[in-house]
Amino acid sequence: MGQLKEKVPVPNKVKEVQEYMKKRVGVGTSFDVGFREITIFKKKVHLYYLTGLCDTSVIVQIIKKLVSINDQERNTSKLPEVIENRLVHQQVDKVKNMDEVVDQLLSGLIVVFIDGDSEAYIIDVRKYPGRAPEEPDTEKVVRGSRDGFTENIIENTALTRRRIRDERLRNEILKVGERSKTDICISYIQDIADDGLIKVIKKELENIEIDGIAMADKTVEEFLVKQRFNPFPMVRYTERPDIAATHLFEGHVLIMVDTSPSMIITPTTYFHHVQHAQEYRQSPMIGSFVRWIRFIGILASVFLLPMWLLFVMEPTLLPSGLEFIGPNEQGNIPIFVQILLADIGVEFLRMAAIHTPTALSTAMGLIAAVLIGQIAIDVGLFSPEVILYVSISAIGSFATPSYELSMANKISRMLLVLITAMFGVEGLTVGFTLYILGLSHTKSLNTPFLWPFIPFNLNALVQILFRLSVPAMKDRPSIVHPRNNYRQP
Repeated sequence: MGQLKEKVPVPNKVKEVQEYMKKRVGVGTSFDVGFREITIFKKKVHLYYLTGLCDTSVIVQIIKKLVSINDQERNTSKLPEVIENRLVHQQVDKVKNMDEVVDQLLSGLIVVFIDGDSEAYIIDVRKYPGRAPEEPDTEKVVRGSRDGFTENIIENTALTRRRIRDERLRNEILKVGERSKTDICISYIQDIADDGLIKVIKKELENIEIDGIAMADKTVEEFLVKQRFNPFPMVRYTERPDIAATHLFEGHVLIMVDTSPSMIITPTTYFHHVQHAQEYRQSPMIGSFVRWIRFIGILASVFLLPMWLLFVMEPTLLPSGLEFIGPNEQGNIPIFVQILLADIGVEFLRMAAIHTPTALSTAMGLIAAVLIGQIAIDVGLFSPEVILYVSISAIGSFATPSYELSMANKISRMLLVLITAMFGVEGLTVGFTLYILGLSHTKSLNTPFLWPFIPFNLNALVQILFRLSVPAMKDRPSIVHPRNNYRQP
């Protein structure tokens, strides 16, 4: 990443180490960079650590053990070996260059230097500040586990390990960002995931050249899939360990970014974004019913408003018995402008709900629904039918499990309303065709976005349309090219 730096070896004199650490990481300047010097058999031993990222109780125990060497040991010729044995921790590594020392120190590990020794000892005593695992707000279920990923990458890998106790589960870690040095973990099951997919993801992550990724997973996604102005989500996010484990079993690769509770699932298709964990916590019949209701809501969120606008513009297209569809009063503003204004107004409410404190959210909802909505109808700004159909479309957006997909569908809906208002039947036909063509030409890590519809795969399409029982789902999705295609013998 950037220009290659010549690695500086660990000096065998702790005074030189101290000078280097003062210049490099600000020992004595930054209050959170801790330093402690102790003497063992007339030799200086230096300890460096970050006060906010280390477990203080473990550091105290290590210092006690090191100091006790003066009273309990007599062999001074093998001091480094004695000190290494007294580092009471399950994970102790040796390093020989200062660049790795600094990287590990800034990640929250403690570093021990011994005067006269050209190696440093790295002890993993990290204890990142954070919250306890709790159910994600955006992926709630009626029945099922209530734990969720947190901002701690160590806890996140543990939550996955708890569900996949397979010796072939691999968690490979690397650092990204010249300044942030953010930990990124690539998770996959070795004998299931496609080797080609793993290599592509590793290559893309290793090629990221940037100062830092403060926005964590989203920044990684933009480097990984190069989405540009395509509004449709190229990867799927989840904060639920059970969903992450399910995708690992299918052959997907997960990307965990430290400081983010959202796991990136790759590769994904359009239909991965329309499924929810709740469907698999119910019987197959109920799960299929819930899935179809969700499908109807998603279709309504995209096509209901442009279709209704077309019928308002061309009442002769309405079949007999449906002549009541359309506004009884046209109002003072053209219908398509009312639709756009109401749609933008709903987006205002969504944004306001995010930024409004919980104690005030009820009052905000009352103001929006009772005052603004009703008064807008009374003064002739909106017709009642516009409010009705915009509300149904908004509910369909909220029923979409993927927030990213719901926002992409909102943009598509507004473009379809505009083109229908300008060109009528021809506009809606062309807009719908472009919508499908855009989806069919979209690929995420060489994965067709509309699979299994395009290219067609009947068995996979049946599993998308209906929630089958687990014993009936014996094959893994072929789109991820699993090395082991069978879930069950």
